[in-house]
Amino acid sequence: MALLIILLFVIGYMSITLEHPLKLDKTVPALLMAAVMWAFLSFGFNNGWLSVIDAHGHVFNMNEGSIEHNHEGFLENLMHHFGKTAEILIFLIGAMTIVEIIDLHRGFDVIKNRIKTTNKVRLLWTMGIVAFILSAIIDNLTATIVLITLLRKLIPKREYRIWYASLIVIAANAGGAWSPIGDVTTTMLWIANKVTAVGLSEYVIVPSIVCFVVPFLIASRLKPFQGSTERKAFGVNEESERLLSSKKMLYIGLGAIVFVPVFKMITGLPPYVGMMFSLGFVWLASEYVTPFDNFNKNDKHLYSGHKALTKIEFSSILFFLGILMGVAALESMVFGQINGNDTGTLRYAAESLSNAVPNMDIVVILLGILSSVIDNVPLVAASMGMFTFEVDNPIWHFIAYSAGTGGSMLIIGSAAGVAAMGMEKIDFIWYLKRITWIAFVGFLAGALTFMFIEHYVR
Repeated sequence: MALLIILLFVIGYMSITLEHPLKLDKTVPALLMAAVMWAFLSFGFNNGWLSVIDAHGHVFNMNEGSIEHNHEGFLENLMHHFGKTAEILIFLIGAMTIVEIIDLHRGFDVIKNRIKTTNKVRLLWTMGIVAFILSAIIDNLTATIVLITLLRKLIPKREYRIWYASLIVIAANAGGAWSPIGDVTTTMLWIANKVTAVGLSEYVIVPSIVCFVVPFLIASRLKPFQGSTERKAFGVNEESERLLSSKKMLYIGLGAIVFVPVFKMITGLPPYVGMMFSLGFVWLASEYVTPFDNFNKNDKHLYSGHKALTKIEFSSILFFLGILMGVAALESMVFGQINGNDTGTLRYAAESLSNAVPNMDIVVILLGILSSVIDNVPLVAASMGMFTFEVDNPIWHFIAYSAGTGGSMLIIGSAAGVAAMGMEKIDFIWYLKRITWIAFVGFLAGALTFMFIEHYVR
């Protein structure tokens, strides 16, 4: 029965990885995988074939103790994992809604209108720096979408624009890796109390900068980035596209997101509570701000939180639900023993991996490379169940870096890359031939920087 549940996870995982060849939204196999795994785990537990381990390390099964007590313990364990998953989902929904409210008020046009250079190298670095910083605040996926939208106005020729879009993916992923709100995986680690906001930023920002700077130094010498670009895109009056509320909502929205870690430090409450507060504040502001002169109050709904909620990609939220609950099923199922004690599947896998590859730095680097092929969310979710290092242990910081930046090596390796691929129709093989090696050099340079800091500076 245990092997069957593991097989279900592998099949679900492969279906998610093969999303594009199968032409099947990855949310579907994720949800089915989680539901079926928990169903089989429940069936095996209730028939006495499987033991379950809870969050406190307590092992129980139907062959020992009260049946009613054991059944209640199983459901409590399920609710525990669902509660931890819900914390992440509520946080993400809040962040996504704030970003959409900013976008409804065309707040990001404020950033777009400040980029006027036509020098290709200068434009490359400008876009890269903005992507690096913006992704740390609003997340790498949203930052990529915003900047590629801008690219379409700055670079008329697609043959050059896809180069810029590809480098933006690298910068956005690097920028998201050092921020607790910059990437789904760092958010997961932060909410699970594996890292602190200060610790993550302090120890991962330098490797992330190296991961961003090295590829851009290489790209600056490549032919597609030589010379000047046309100013054809500025035929439209960009200032006229902005609203009276654009600046206000941009500053209020970004400030509210940045305030979330501060709220956690002040109150000691989980991050999702701070995100609820920030969303409520931004939504309140959107209800009373005036988008333009002679604004008709009947049109207020077009710029409110209600409208923003309709633009959120809830399929992504459900995907995370399926993945995290599927991993939780593996974490809950007893699979073997360590030092004579029963342990969960993921913990058992961690011990086996550590015995096979005793150097954890190599393990984490391989994790980063693997994240370019397999979605980094389940990889990080699995690592959270596999390892029991204390909060802010260097391994957690290294996992955050590797999982966040390793996906840049393939266009399908990160949410930012998939977004760029869809928006600019970037070919997988084109990216593999021209960008993968640049991203790999940056990833490796950042990883070596992290290892140097860890062993000789910290």
